[in-house]
Amino acid sequence: MAEATASTLPGVRGLFQQRLSGDDALLRLAERRFRETGMPAEVYADNPDQLEYLLGYIPEHDTLPVVHLNRSTDLLRTSGRDLIESFATRFVGRVAGLVVHDKASMAERLPEVISTMRGLGTPSAAQPGRPMVYLEYAAGLSPESFAALAEQLADVELASLCIDIGHVGIQHARSIRLISDSGAAWSNLSLTDPRLPEVADQVEAATRSALRVVLDLIHRIGAVGKPVHFHLHDGHPLVNGLSDHFSFFTRFPVPFEVDGRYSLPALFGTDGLAAVLDAAMRSVPFGSPSFTLEIHQVDGRLPLDAASELFTHWRDLSNAERTNYWLDVLANNYLLATTLLERTGSAEAG
Repeated sequence: MAEATASTLPGVRGLFQQRLSGDDALLRLAERRFRETGMPAEVYADNPDQLEYLLGYIPEHDTLPVVHLNRSTDLLRTSGRDLIESFATRFVGRVAGLVVHDKASMAERLPEVISTMRGLGTPSAAQPGRPMVYLEYAAGLSPESFAALAEQLADVELASLCIDIGHVGIQHARSIRLISDSGAAWSNLSLTDPRLPEVADQVEAATRSALRVVLDLIHRIGAVGKPVHFHLHDGHPLVNGLSDHFSFFTRFPVPFEVDGRYSLPALFGTDGLAAVLDAAMRSVPFGSPSFTLEIHQVDGRLPLDAASELFTHWRDLSNAERTNYWLDVLANNYLLATTLLERTGSAEAG
């Protein structure tokens, strides 16, 4: 890898969105916190007009925003391709990439996926600055199929993949069968289930093994020689509902003792994030990995202090303080990730 310096390390984006009900004061709060932290952004947008609106709040940054399209967008449908194309042509030079979810049905239609990605990722000579289109690992393609897809797109300039480490990790952990006399399985178990102590060691082993699968996928896709985007977040396969999109500082409480604590570790933790960033910087061509902290599973409140001036027209500050807390968690994860990247760069330079 070429020598990395602080100025050449990739920017770590944070998720920029209005997560809670309220008016645009919440976006102005996000704008202030992102500017204070120096963090670039990734945004969710359902259509180009919504993106145009959100871009008006995102602070200017040398690292352009990435746009996460609505999860229902299907690049194998004409409507989905037209929507992607409308984003790509309208925001030339203004956004770095467009992230589109994969679909479970794509496993049986990989030739069509490759053909469509080729069409979307072959730029017109009249459109310099056209954003990259990233297909995200989200709906259950096997890591082997996903890596093979990258190999088929090796020569396509503006089409690549997004590795969501939480999705990869959760799917892998849940693929490991739990052996239990009581019938405990991933599908019927939770963090509060009385059967959990019986299989706690198996759960921890399966959860720990997820990191190796993620690292192997990074190495294989990185070897293709293309830019790769990463969604970074933690989680645990026993969380009901949305099992990932947590902070890397999260542990998950349980009602029994495990190694001196009443909690289970997450998929990755801070050490796992360090390993992921190191693998990305070593495996993906220099200058072409990009990262977003896609963290939004956060519950807490933080006083607004000076930012309360943005909410003088609000009577109830609950959602403002919840948003402020989420932004603080995001900022702490950003500081962690950028510090780890700087260490990786320093180690390579040494």
